[in-house]
Amino acid sequence: MVSGDQVVIMAVATARSAAVLAQKLRSEGISDNAVLQAVSQVPRHLFVEAVLAHKAYENTALPIGQGQTISQPYIVARMTQLLLQGKAPGKVLEIGTGSGYQTAILAHLFSHVCSVERIKALQFQAKRRLQQLDLHNVSMKHGDGWLGWPSKAPFDSIIVTAAPVEVPAALLQQLTDGGRLVIPVGAKEQILRVYQRNADSFSSQDIEAVRFVPLVPGELG
Repeated sequence: MVSGDQVVIMAVATARSAAVLAQKLRSEGISDNAVLQAVSQVPRHLFVEAVLAHKAYENTALPIGQGQTISQPYIVARMTQLLLQGKAPGKVLEIGTGSGYQTAILAHLFSHVCSVERIKALQFQAKRRLQQLDLHNVSMKHGDGWLGWPSKAPFDSIIVTAAPVEVPAALLQQLTDGGRLVIPVGAKEQILRVYQRNADSFSSQDIEAVRFVPLVPGELG
């Protein structure tokens, strides 16, 4: 049985680990204070299996089952920072809930998060974790990420946490005017890319080479 003192000690250790991770990300070029604050507030060890908890605050991707991974914290922070750059945080669509870690970071920063996951088991686990953290500004859907979430559109921002070979047209169309999409694109060689909508046209900017699992169409029960 865990005593009250032990609970406090574990909570302090977790907060310290998350804070150290945030400082590490700052040294690697993440400059948005709101993003770093969110990283320091989210206990990443809750989003991985217990046997991997000792690696949770390292800047590395980790397996979460179903052939999926939790992205390395730098990439989570980098993509989130790109979403926020010069924009007021409004409603964001996340394609690929996965463990729910990126979702939790977004929930600390955006007014509302809509998250789509194709693998039912992952979505169930992520939903339970977010409830445990009292993050209630998140709507979740089991579905095909290639289709976005038309009934919740338009979105001020969209983030995709798996890589399609080409950008799904539905996601671009679900952006507001001035909205931004951050997405890894490619097969063997992937590039993190930012799209911005300007009325009916889209501009894009390549950011850096990345490595993500593929964005698979369809859904898995």
